[in-house]
Amino acid sequence: MNIADLNRLLENLIRFGTIAEVQHVPPRVKVQTGGNLTTWLPWMAWRAGADQEWDPPTVNEQVLLLSPSGQMANGVVFTGLFSDAIPANGDRPGLHRRTYRDGAVIEYDSVAHHLSAILPDGGTTSLTSTGGIHIVGPITHEGDYTQTGNQNVTGTVTVSVDVVAAGISLVKHVHGGVMPGPGQTGAPQ
Repeated sequence: MNIADLNRLLENLIRFGTIAEVQHVPPRVKVQTGGNLTTWLPWMAWRAGADQEWDPPTVNEQVLLLSPSGQMANGVVFTGLFSDAIPANGDRPGLHRRTYRDGAVIEYDSVAHHLSAILPDGGTTSLTSTGGIHIVGPITHEGDYTQTGNQNVTGTVTVSVDVVAAGISLVKHVHGGVMPGPGQTGAPQ
């Protein structure tokens, strides 16, 4: 092996690059690094065992290419390097933020102790928990609410407008057999 070959292998051990192409099945990427375009290479996932995480890289994402023995064809791609082209989506300690390509943002601020999930217009949310859901703390809800199933309330129910049960208004319904005047009906039975 001559010095030029040895230098090339050393240079190829660790290289910066950008994702040029993404293949999802099997999960592989091609990396543009310097004047070279790699073959299809695996990318590093946070978990790939009994617990798994799927989060494929995107074209133009900056990466680190590690190539054992300097052979880029055997490389592994480490994703997640911010760049001038794709800058960081946060700017302070204590913030864990995930920003999605459609504009959705999920974040937890451990300094402010605040969890936030914001979806783009028309976004939907689905939560399935057949064992139940337990929420501790006050709840403020804006918008319509539809429930299927029974509801049990321990405590006072306060309604600012009206309650309608089986088409009968609690505010506007009338009682028959009562004479107008100062008299009152009997207690509900």
